[in-house]
Amino acid sequence: MRKGGLKPFIVPIFIPNMGCPHRCIFCEQERITSQIRRPLNRKDIEDTLHKAIHSRRFHQQIDPEIAFYGGTFTNLPLELMVEYLEIVARYIDEGLFGSIRVSTRPEALEPPGLEAMKRKGVRTVELGAQSMDNQVLRLSRRGHTAEETVRAVGILKRYGFRVGIQLMPGLPGDSHEKFRETVTKVIQLKPDMVRLYPALVIQGTGLARLYNEGKYEPLGLDHAVNLCTEGCVRLETNGIPVIRIGLHASPSLLEKDQIIAGPWHPAFGFLVRSAIHQKMIEPDLPAPGTASQIKILAPEREIPLVRGHRNQGLLRIEKRTGARVAGVKADSKIPRGRVRVEVV
Repeated sequence: MRKGGLKPFIVPIFIPNMGCPHRCIFCEQERITSQIRRPLNRKDIEDTLHKAIHSRRFHQQIDPEIAFYGGTFTNLPLELMVEYLEIVARYIDEGLFGSIRVSTRPEALEPPGLEAMKRKGVRTVELGAQSMDNQVLRLSRRGHTAEETVRAVGILKRYGFRVGIQLMPGLPGDSHEKFRETVTKVIQLKPDMVRLYPALVIQGTGLARLYNEGKYEPLGLDHAVNLCTEGCVRLETNGIPVIRIGLHASPSLLEKDQIIAGPWHPAFGFLVRSAIHQKMIEPDLPAPGTASQIKILAPEREIPLVRGHRNQGLLRIEKRTGARVAGVKADSKIPRGRVRVEVV
């Protein structure tokens, strides 16, 4: 989070699979990003930034960032890394963007590249850790270990970078207990932020092959929501913001039969945030059987979280209390994360 509680405004520049030493079992970056795999040139990057700068949303943001996503940025040839960073440097110098962030793999950190990034305005490095369980990493063909993630976080902190960690519950060999232990280990690393992306079965991936052969069972939607709800609460209770929950899919990924299976939902993050909010307001709800009809008062900005996706939150409240919810009304006097209930 940034000033005034705003989420960071990130303008992504996708480098699909560039710098990646191999293809992970779950990965299909071309479909996820709607970008073909080819080296970017100056025009590609400048066109992306020009479009962002002239968008309506851009000037409503504080300290926007440029991000290189979709590949292993620190595994690019050093000359190419520097070239990309120098292309975007003038946008930093002109004050249009505040900084740069990149995504990479835990084992792909070498001093020359890190030093170049530090000089050229990179503030944040996000690590695709995915799991802190070595069996899960091996079965997912990640090519790195949990110990290398621990080492990478230490290196990045020593260089003064802000560190993000990306996690992917539901990979082959994963379980509720393993993901819970992964979250415990991440909390111990004290990153600056975390993203949660439950594994999806995407056409053309190794995971799709395993699924079609009956050798892999993805998470169900409810299970994935529960896992991410629990993980998000634990991370944020320990001061680690979760800045993204669920994959932001490109138009090509949303085409028919591209997502074969897994906990895909267009509002997955909202499902999780609503579930978290429901847990927060439970102490404010009447005990079962003590009321037949109630009205709920909440801060205006939190009413969608109370209602939930397609009013599923209200249905949960009715099931829990045994009372019909006659309405939800905004009340600015109520603290965040709380509700007041009136018996009707």
